[in-house]
Amino acid sequence: EVIHNPELQIIEKIKIAVIELIFFANNMNSLIRNSDYISQKLQLPYDKLTRIFSAITGKTLEQYILMVKIEKIKSLLLQEEYTVSEISYMMGYSTVQYLSNQFKKSTGKTISEYKKDREPKPVPLEEIL
Repeated sequence: EVIHNPELQIIEKIKIAVIELIFFANNMNSLIRNSDYISQKLQLPYDKLTRIFSAITGKTLEQYILMVKIEKIKSLLLQEEYTVSEISYMMGYSTVQYLSNQFKKSTGKTISEYKKDREPKPVPLEEIL
């Protein structure tokens, strides 16, 4: 679908940049600040991007980034290839405890509860927001 509104185009570009960073950047997320990556990718100042994002979506860009990170963490947990410690490192968290706290706050479940859930369902990325 073609988006003609310039601000909506920016929102879509931001979403794509966040998904690239979180899902496809192979731990670059822990090496470069999210704000620097997104600003560089869109060639616009980060403060302008955050203002537009918040005005249009009603969420902050940081909230969106966290929601995408949590979905990536869910998918990594379901793969059962990595330990929580490895996932914490891959996702740029300073400690496993910090990751665990954010996961619980975002999902309402601990990581163990999520893994034991009979039908854990990550949210499709296009449905975030």
